Amino acid sequence: MSVEPYAKNGTSPAGNGSTPVCFSINRPPFPIGNSSSITSPLFSSVFTALGLSSNLFALVVLTKTFRRTQSRSRSSFLLFLSGLVITDFMGLLVTGTIVVSYHITHFNWRNLDPDCHFCNFMGMSMVFYGLCPLLLGAAMAMERFVGINKPFARSTNMSKSRACSMVLLLWVIAGCISLLPLFGLGSYHIQIPGSWCFMNISSASLDRAFCLIFSLVGLMSLVMSFVLNMVSVVTLLRVSCGQDGMQRRRDYEVEMMVQLILIMVIASVTWYPLLVFIANTVLSGSKLSVKYLLLWIRFATWNQILDPWVYILFRRSVLKRVYPRMDWSRGSISSLYPSFTASLRRFTRPSLGGGLGQPHMQEDKQDSTPAPVMSPPS
Repeated sequence: MSVEPYAKNGTSPAGNGSTPVCFSINRPPFPIGNSSSITSPLFSSVFTALGLSSNLFALVVLTKTFRRTQSRSRSSFLLFLSGLVITDFMGLLVTGTIVVSYHITHFNWRNLDPDCHFCNFMGMSMVFYGLCPLLLGAAMAMERFVGINKPFARSTNMSKSRACSMVLLLWVIAGCISLLPLFGLGSYHIQIPGSWCFMNISSASLDRAFCLIFSLVGLMSLVMSFVLNMVSVVTLLRVSCGQDGMQRRRDYEVEMMVQLILIMVIASVTWYPLLVFIANTVLSGSKLSVKYLLLWIRFATWNQILDPWVYILFRRSVLKRVYPRMDWSRGSISSLYPSFTASLRRFTRPSLGGGLGQPHMQEDKQDSTPAPVMSPPS
């Protein structure tokens, strides 16, 4: 199918009566009642309602926790987490509203949006709200890495205002990437079954470049999150299970790392298939598989639904209610597995070296959260 040259705003040259670019591959109107289960109106409505309610609940919980928090490191982490929840909520609100509205009204995109402005907006929203959680996950991993491994640098630099600035910067970066098709690099097209718009996944040079930018930015964010989180976990385990743990007890750091690891795992499982699928399709030049595109898009949507439940459920206050008989102090947990603790200390000490205990002790003095003395295991 031949496609007419298009202007930078994603429409065909005015006045020639040709098909706008966003409708040049999949042309509306689309048949009604021919949707598979994964694209059914009920499926989309349930996903949207569940995601919006989950993120709204998480935002309320985060707001209450933030008001009670006095620790600087915890406050900055909660600001990043709030940015993630707000992004997920807005992403579901914008894209979900369009998709559900289409299933209810079955509007004709060609009549409603003859110049592709609405389709471009949804395509930009899909890219923007897709990249933001991945970029924020990488930024949260960096914040925790600096906070655990370089406490002096973190305590002097990562203030609340700086954390807010970092969130805004990442939103701007994702927004700039989503705007690239409006300047000629790539294009947004309506996608089957006609309820949504997304980037044109093809081997055409400009479309391929934009698809690779989207995929590589997402994949690099996941890799960065994985590497930094693994280093932070090893460092935190060494400080917690080694001799330094007798001098320093920071249970909330363990809580934050558990939440961050779960966010990373969810993002990797839900986004990795789509990012690899897009890159593989444009690099191989193979025909786009609509079936797998819809499947991996639905996978990615789960990220926005599951993210808020990580913070809602995996808090020490919640876990204490679920398992009230369990002593959640680090000393008692370590004493349950003395052989594991000894092995972990031997494993981590040569790789990390000494000198971590003193900086963390100094950080405790600067932090407003008191550090109670841990009793030796009986």
